[in-house]
Amino acid sequence: MQHFYFDHNATSPVAPEVLRDMTDAMAEVYGNASSIHFFGQAAKRRLEAARRAVAGRLGCTDREIVFTSGGTEADNLAVFGIARKPTRGSRYAITSSIEHPAVLNAFGQLEREGVEVRYLPVGSDGRVQVEDVRRLLRPGTVLISIMHANNETGVVQPIAEIAAMTRAANVPFHCDGVQVGGRLPVNMRELGVDLYSISGHKFGGPKGVGALYVRKGIDLAALMHGGHHERDRRAGTENVAGASALGRAASLEFDWSALGELRDRLEQGILSQVPGTRVNGNAECRVPNTSNIRFEGVEGEAMVIALDLRGYAVSSGSACSSGAVEPSHVLLAMGLSAEDARSCVRFSLGPGNTVEQVDGLIEAVVASAAHLRRISPAVLRPAVLSDVKA
Repeated sequence: MQHFYFDHNATSPVAPEVLRDMTDAMAEVYGNASSIHFFGQAAKRRLEAARRAVAGRLGCTDREIVFTSGGTEADNLAVFGIARKPTRGSRYAITSSIEHPAVLNAFGQLEREGVEVRYLPVGSDGRVQVEDVRRLLRPGTVLISIMHANNETGVVQPIAEIAAMTRAANVPFHCDGVQVGGRLPVNMRELGVDLYSISGHKFGGPKGVGALYVRKGIDLAALMHGGHHERDRRAGTENVAGASALGRAASLEFDWSALGELRDRLEQGILSQVPGTRVNGNAECRVPNTSNIRFEGVEGEAMVIALDLRGYAVSSGSACSSGAVEPSHVLLAMGLSAEDARSCVRFSLGPGNTVEQVDGLIEAVVASAAHLRRISPAVLRPAVLSDVKA
């Protein structure tokens, strides 16, 4: 049986050219980039070429890029690097209720350290309202962190508008761009944020490497203490091979926006053939590869397993929350009941997906939904039962 991958928001396959770049760097550029001899300087050149490539993709200067071990470290470096800076006298910060655990749990730690944290609500469309940010913003706010696109629903937040407000108020603004950076065109100058996180394995790079954009002039405290690597912002011998692979991934040319047609085909096929279904999140303000669909009367985890048995890999939510008993905090924040939140499935497309795969997935979803509803009639709502019997 063939298997097809529709879980790119969890991770993406490493692109062949990225793999070649990384293995070449491991084999041939093995010097320490901090060493002054021939081998060290070869590694340094490779590292800085990667930094320029990432900066070019993000529309910033190479000196504003800090290499990290991935999106989680980039988020943590931004949050703690700003909030824990000794010169910051305020103990007040703002984030949203739908952030990735890398940000939410970092803010939870800030609360344990005595920082007052306010969590912005979202509407049923999954978007933060700019006026809510304005309402919570107050003098001395130490940090605001709001993700660019949600990993579960794909809903895009009004980052540029919020950034204009925070810049006017002189409040540092971090944006978790892991589901956008490297996938869609983004320019730090136009976006206006102060810090922006990306992760290589979301767009054809390897796991274990990411980057944090730090706008020139932003004073950032280091999380790790050691040597003077990454301009004193991230101590430790640089992962040259990983950084090189990230730079190569950042230079790949793939039109992720073209996936919107495939995503829409998938949604239309499911919604028209499976009764009791609906899409979660703002239909207009989404990244083009993501669809989160609620299946009334069907457990999301059961649907994931059923589709996997038919050869299709999808998800019931964030990969970082797999196996969690609690329903998605994102969907709950959008107003879904716990029961409805548990009945949702995330489909996230990538460069390898085709029309034929999407059509096959639609057939698998239709068959799986009907089967799951037949074997668990007690949980079905009358409207769905009547539609299925008809």
